[in-house]
Amino acid sequence: MPPDVSSFLINNGYLAIFLFVFSQEIGVPNPIPNELVILFSGYLAYSGLLSLPLVILTIVAADFIGTSILYLVFYLFGEFIMKKAPRWIPVHKIELLRERIDKRGKWALYVGRLITYARGYVSVGAGLIGIPPRDFLTTVIWSSVTWGGGYAIAGWFLGPVWQVFMSKFGFTNFIMIVVGIIAAVFAVLLGVSKFFRKRI
Repeated sequence: MPPDVSSFLINNGYLAIFLFVFSQEIGVPNPIPNELVILFSGYLAYSGLLSLPLVILTIVAADFIGTSILYLVFYLFGEFIMKKAPRWIPVHKIELLRERIDKRGKWALYVGRLITYARGYVSVGAGLIGIPPRDFLTTVIWSSVTWGGGYAIAGWFLGPVWQVFMSKFGFTNFIMIVVGIIAAVFAVLLGVSKFFRKRI
């Protein structure tokens, strides 16, 4: 973790976590992905500097509020925005996600909100196709709990070995390993869930 970011998180605690997660969820690019911020927040909870339940609550609130604002903007003004879309908006990616969400409904929303870098586009796509706010918000609260809670708890469990692995692999490699493991666990759980849904 870059020293200035880690210092900001340590010195400002829950407010810093909220600001990082919220800003990225409404579409403001951050130098550090939210997953890394959340893992480090879990480590801070393990170290006794923060409370793990409050860390998770902060992350879920920031994620839910931020992505709900992004969704509502495109739900209310999506057609106008897409007509006037500047070049930097990846319209082709949004259209692709829009089609997937339209076909698979809430399940696509839930899964899409667990995928790094696709999360924001899923909210945009849901707004564009007019998924009712009640359906979107109920699905997103569960994905926020799964995503935010999962990464925070992983950071907490990694607490005892955080420093050892960081010094051995370096920050970037260490985080990539952790993210890979979490992604694999999510993939297995989703596969099992899909299997049982077909059997029922």
